[in-house]
Amino acid sequence: MTKDVSKAPDQDGEKTELKRVMGPGLLLLFVVGDVLGTGIYALTGEVAAKVGGIVWLPFLVAFVLATVTACSYLELVTKYPKAAGAALYTQKAFGVHFLTFLVAFAVMSSGITSASTASQAFAENFGKSFGLGDGAFLITAISIGFMVLLGLINLRGVGESVKANVVLTCIELTGLLIIIMIGAAALMGGQGDFGRAFDFSSAGEQGLFWPVIAATTLAFFAMVGFEDSVNMAEEAKNPSRIFPKVLLGGLLITGVIYLLVSITAIALVDAKALGEGATPLLKVVEAGAPWFPLSVFGIITMCAVANSALINMLMASRLLYGMAQEKVLPSILGKVLPKRRTPYTAIVFTTGLAIALITFVGAVPDLGGTTALLLLAVFTLVNIAVLVLRSDTVEHDHFTSPLGLPYIGAISCAFFVGPWTGRDSVQYLIAAVLIGLGVVLWGATVFYMKSKGQDPLASDMDKLSE
Repeated sequence: MTKDVSKAPDQDGEKTELKRVMGPGLLLLFVVGDVLGTGIYALTGEVAAKVGGIVWLPFLVAFVLATVTACSYLELVTKYPKAAGAALYTQKAFGVHFLTFLVAFAVMSSGITSASTASQAFAENFGKSFGLGDGAFLITAISIGFMVLLGLINLRGVGESVKANVVLTCIELTGLLIIIMIGAAALMGGQGDFGRAFDFSSAGEQGLFWPVIAATTLAFFAMVGFEDSVNMAEEAKNPSRIFPKVLLGGLLITGVIYLLVSITAIALVDAKALGEGATPLLKVVEAGAPWFPLSVFGIITMCAVANSALINMLMASRLLYGMAQEKVLPSILGKVLPKRRTPYTAIVFTTGLAIALITFVGAVPDLGGTTALLLLAVFTLVNIAVLVLRSDTVEHDHFTSPLGLPYIGAISCAFFVGPWTGRDSVQYLIAAVLIGLGVVLWGATVFYMKSKGQDPLASDMDKLSE
C-alpha cells in the first residue's frame, strides 16, 4: 500500500517516490540555513582563543576546504541524483557493503547527535528565556518534546519542513546581519579596534601555521552542512541543473557572512574576552550596542539551533530511505506515505534514536569536533570516489570538478583528520565508540536482512540508476 505512488522520471531520467518541491530558491535557503547553523554563534570565541586577532583566517581556510570538497559532491550528486549521498557514492566507487554501511552510519550519526545536542541547547535557552529554570528533568522533557515536534513536521511533508527552514533561516541570518551592522556602525563611529583583525603576531609563540590549523579544525564544524543538501536530491527539481549554482552560491554567501562576523567580533571584543564563556556574539552585542535587548538574541539562538536540528533530522531520514532503496539497509526503512510521500519509517526510526540519545546520553562533550572528525573522514572517501567513478558515464549532463581539486580535497581532508592538528584526544575516543557501534549494527543488519530473505552483501546500488 505504501508503494502505490507513481514514479515519474524527472529531467535527468531519474525516478523517485519522494515529492519534488525544492526549486533553486528553497534549496539555496536550505544550504545557507544548514551551513550557518549554530557553529558561528558558539565557535568564534574558541577560535579566537587559539589564534588571537586573526580569528577570520581559520574560517577562511575552512571555507576553501569545504568548497573544494563541495565540487566533488557536486560532480557526484549531479551524476547520481539520489537521496543516499556519500554512502551511495562510496558503494558505487568501492562496492563494499561494510564500508558503505559505516559511511552511512557515520553521516547519520553526525546528523542525529548534532540534532540531539541542538535540542538540548534549544531547551536550555527556552527554560532561561521563559523563566522555567534549568533542571535536568525539565531540560530533557523540553528536548524530547522539541524532537517529537520536528518529527511531526518532517512527517507532514518536505514542503512544510522546507517552509519552516525558510522562516528559521531568515531569523538566524537576521541575527548575524545585526552583528555585521553593529560592526559597520562601530567602524563609522570610531569605536572598536579593527587593526586587531590583522595582527598576525597574536597567534602566539608557536608561530602562525599550527595555531591556524588547530583553529581550523574547530572552524570547519561551522562550514559542514553543505553535504546535507545532497541527501535532498530526490526532492529537488531538476537537481543536475540547479545544484552547482545553488551549492556554490550558498557556500559563498555563508563564507562572506562568517568573515564579516568574525572580523566584527574581534574588533569590538579582544581575543581573551571573546574566548571566555559560551556566548561570544552576545558579548559583541553588549560591546557594540549595549542598548540592544539581549533577550532578542536568546530567541535568535533558539531559532538557529532549531533550524540546525530540523535540517539534520531531514538529512538523516532521507539518508536511511536512500540506503533502504539501494538495499544496503532493510527495505522497511524505505517505505513512503502514499499521500505525503515522506519516508515515514525512516523518520520514526531517526526520531526515536534521537530521543534515546537525549534521554540516556544528553549533551556529548566535544560533539562539534567529533562531528567534524567523522565528516572529514567521509569527505576523504568522497573525494577519492570522484576519481574512481570518472570512468562511469551517464546519459545526462552533469557538473565536473576541475581535475586537480579531488586530489587536493582528499589530501587536505585526510590531513585534518590526523592528531597532528591539535585535535583533542577525546574526540577520537568518541568517534571510535560510534564506529564500534556501527560495526555491531552492521552485523545485526546483515543477520536481519538474511532472515528476511534479503542478501545485503550481494546488493547492487547501480540498479536504481539504470
